[in-house]
Amino acid sequence: MGILVLICLVSLFAPVKNVEAETNPFLIDCGTNSSTNVDGRKWVGDLAPDSNLTLSSPGIAASTSTFNGDSTYGTLYKTARLFNEAANYTFKVDSGNCYLRLHFYPFSFENHDVNVSQFDVMANSLKLLSEFSVPVEISRKNSYMQSLGSNSSESSLMKEYFLGVDSGQLVVKFMPTGGSFAFVNAIEVIPVTSQLFVDTVSKVGGNGATSDLNLGARGIETMYRLNVGGSEIEPTQDQDLWRMWETDISYMFASVAGSSINNQSNVTYSSANDSSVAPLLVYETARAMINNEVLEKRFNMSWKFNVDPNFDYIVRLHFCELVFDKPNQRTFRIYINNRTAAENFDVFVRAGGMNKAYHKDYFDLVSPQIDTLWIQLGPETMYGAAGTDALLNGLEIFKLSRSGNLAYVSERFGSSGTEVSARTFRNRILWIGIAAGIASIFILAALFTIFFCLRKRRKNACPTKENPPGWRPLSLHGTVGKSTTNARGSKFSVGSLNLNGSLALVRVGKRFTIAEIRAATKNFDESLVIGVGGFGKVYKGEIEDGTLAAIKRAHPQSEQGLTEFETEIEMLSKLRHRHLVSMIGFCEENNEMILVYEYMANGTLRNHLFGSELPPLTWKQRLEICIGAARGLHYLHTGAERGIIHRDVKTTNILLDENFVAKVADFGLSKTGPALDHTHVSTAVKGSFGYLDPEYFRRQKLTEKSDVYSFGVVLFEAVCARPVINPSLPKDQINLAEWALRWQRQRSLDAITDRCLEGNYCSDSLKKFGEIAEKCLADEGKNRPTMGEVLWHLEYVLQLHEAWLRSNAGEESSSLVAENVEVGDTEVSQNPSVSQDEEHCIELRTEDDGEPLTRQISGLGGTVGFDEFSQLVNPQGR
Repeated sequence: MGILVLICLVSLFAPVKNVEAETNPFLIDCGTNSSTNVDGRKWVGDLAPDSNLTLSSPGIAASTSTFNGDSTYGTLYKTARLFNEAANYTFKVDSGNCYLRLHFYPFSFENHDVNVSQFDVMANSLKLLSEFSVPVEISRKNSYMQSLGSNSSESSLMKEYFLGVDSGQLVVKFMPTGGSFAFVNAIEVIPVTSQLFVDTVSKVGGNGATSDLNLGARGIETMYRLNVGGSEIEPTQDQDLWRMWETDISYMFASVAGSSINNQSNVTYSSANDSSVAPLLVYETARAMINNEVLEKRFNMSWKFNVDPNFDYIVRLHFCELVFDKPNQRTFRIYINNRTAAENFDVFVRAGGMNKAYHKDYFDLVSPQIDTLWIQLGPETMYGAAGTDALLNGLEIFKLSRSGNLAYVSERFGSSGTEVSARTFRNRILWIGIAAGIASIFILAALFTIFFCLRKRRKNACPTKENPPGWRPLSLHGTVGKSTTNARGSKFSVGSLNLNGSLALVRVGKRFTIAEIRAATKNFDESLVIGVGGFGKVYKGEIEDGTLAAIKRAHPQSEQGLTEFETEIEMLSKLRHRHLVSMIGFCEENNEMILVYEYMANGTLRNHLFGSELPPLTWKQRLEICIGAARGLHYLHTGAERGIIHRDVKTTNILLDENFVAKVADFGLSKTGPALDHTHVSTAVKGSFGYLDPEYFRRQKLTEKSDVYSFGVVLFEAVCARPVINPSLPKDQINLAEWALRWQRQRSLDAITDRCLEGNYCSDSLKKFGEIAEKCLADEGKNRPTMGEVLWHLEYVLQLHEAWLRSNAGEESSSLVAENVEVGDTEVSQNPSVSQDEEHCIELRTEDDGEPLTRQISGLGGTVGFDEFSQLVNPQGR
């Protein structure tokens, strides 16, 4: 009888055991076929036999020997799975809800550069990420945290989503975009059996009204999760769902507004259903207002968060009264984005007593014009001083999907910034149909005219070399005027804009035929490719009498980079300077867009600093290259009436000719400077990762000082000879600008200089060089020098070094107190009658226009004193 009962019990509980097996989490270590134990859990390789998943494409298994960071998941971040084409991870799961976490740690592998990796991610039919770049996202997060005053610098990234699954499987799809590749380091799929969210949520500013969010049909992304008033909570301390809880102090608008309190005894949940909402550790600490006797009712605790515009958000606040054991002793208001979410909020009453864990959700829509979410807790105005306290234990912010999309894509909004409604869309379709119908009436009548116009155009236009067709990008900008022919029969365009914006006869370039381009590049031989960008490829070619050229060909099947391509044509058509790369000509046949530039035999400055087998540059060479680049940028900023802002200054855009003369290149992102009555140009943030001006990034206000900041990064790159971003280094060294700046402020830049320079530079010149770079990287543009001032000081640094070289060579000191001293490509004159109290000026005569320009020399901290100025022409000067 006992055996029979035992058999019945086994049969009864067998199905339950199978259900538990199906609800086990998937912990996937991508890029390996082995298993590892991390945070007390077993992580299985994505190609391991027991992974219980299907991978549609093996992709590429990538690995690195080290992880430099303090993440719990460091072991997982040493491997990754790379995909050059779309690939799916398919997980068999029960219908219900789950957490999906994607882990990213960017490291370069073989010929895959993570800095250019870009991809989309889908989960079933929900778009999670669009044109996603992990390094850019990490940089944005670090920049944002630093703008809040935090010193943290993350090297890895985790994205968390809460999804509903009703098909029995979860398909996570990675899709490379822009000819790049996708990658992922680890994936978590955590089934959730408890109810973490409810559809009916209080609406911010709704005076108690609620909204039905229909969460079962929407995806949710975790934007922020904070343990307020307490320390960081690791996933191992939240073992139900393995969530990470950050500290809140970095997000506070004024940390002095709140103090931490804690009570680690007798905290329980106010409802049994809340046990999975947050671990009790969250409720055992809190932040309360510091001065609860204040009578100023506008005083409050505030937290500020960056969010994606035009999405719905759930703000979840966690409360637990740890001090008061009676009602009406702590009553306050809750504000979200400056609107009242709740008033007369008494935690003791809401939770049902002291030490009771309780949470409250609020729903709010962030408009297309806003990218910030404020959470504020302040006094209830109807109470006296005794009731002006406020308290918060934890905070979470969740973004809700719209139309199957969680990825922020600004292009989906109209010019007014609002999303196009279905009715508006139908109305537009209707009017388009009507307009098309009316237009069709005239088509037949116009065909006859068009026929004869085309015949006339073919006769007079393109069949011969004497009548080349108009090239759309050039004609769009009006940079091509008349044509003329030189003595050798080459076609040139004239009539472009001069530096002051007026019409002048300036050579724009030869109109090459496609046959000439094919001959120059050996029919676009891949072995001649010297560069690749979003627009297409750059080839080394040989034109005319053996002249070498760089030939940039836009990809015929892609419009990526078309705007930048046209901008570069416009800029190069009106800019001529020894330190700017020149355009030789262009080709327009067969719908091709091809530009021909002068060939720079020594490639990019970056290639000579690191990452190649080229011999290292001397300190003098580096200074001369920086000076040349500074001259080119100074010309951009001052040559035209409104100036030109390059917007993408970096070592790969500083090219070197056969004599190592530096020339600034790539004007695809350039912008005309602000008008006289404006201080900046308002524009979308564009630039290169690691060189981007943080003030421009925060405010979207572009000035010439943004180029100065980028050039400051170039200066540090030149002296340290390392990448501006290197995720493989310890986290305090990942960002070159931050790392070098810390050493420079300690006046110890020599400790991190390129070892190839050791013993071969003047310490005084390095000291001055570091001071210039430091000033360029000032947080606010107004505190940075102009490019002209940077140029003057770099010239002085070069003189110091050359005097040191002559001294070491045993040269006799010779007096150079002469009227004129030749400095590089400029002629400097000193007026010996200038007194010490007068302004010290020099006369600059450029080689380009021959016109004198008198400038006051400004020091890094103000006007240069007479003693320092005299060093420009001292007996040991250049």
